[in-house]
Amino acid sequence: MKRELALKHEFVEFIPDKLEDRIVYVSIAYATVAHKCCCGCGTEVVTPLSPTDWKLIFDGETVSLDPSIGNWSFACKSHYWIRCNKVKWAARWSQDRIDAVRSHERLAKESCYSAGEKHAEAVKDDAPAREAGPKAGKPKRRFWQRFWHWRW
Repeated sequence: MKRELALKHEFVEFIPDKLEDRIVYVSIAYATVAHKCCCGCGTEVVTPLSPTDWKLIFDGETVSLDPSIGNWSFACKSHYWIRCNKVKWAARWSQDRIDAVRSHERLAKESCYSAGEKHAEAVKDDAPAREAGPKAGKPKRRFWQRFWHWRW
């Protein structure tokens, strides 16, 4: 295992063209975090923030990302966690495990986004009923009609 590395973080609107070593750039506006690979290979790592990708935790002083950073497409194949501005190294994964996780992530994305589309369609299909209100289809009775009905 490699030794723990300390990182810094910067909140930015735009991710800079040139990333500096050991700095995690966070763009809330674009829901993106970027940094240079912590193994030292220099490859830029971009982690999108979304319900099916990474989550950013900011405790007021440090940042953490969840889940781990698995650079399976890079030559280095590094794997680590960013926790409280520190790099915690994780074990290397076999190609079978990487493939299984990628498959699981793909299914999770499809499920999440197709559920959102189904909800949007249901809301759209229900719009005429909601616009008409709960008493749609019932004629409004005038005061004397309500009174007459109540009296008899």
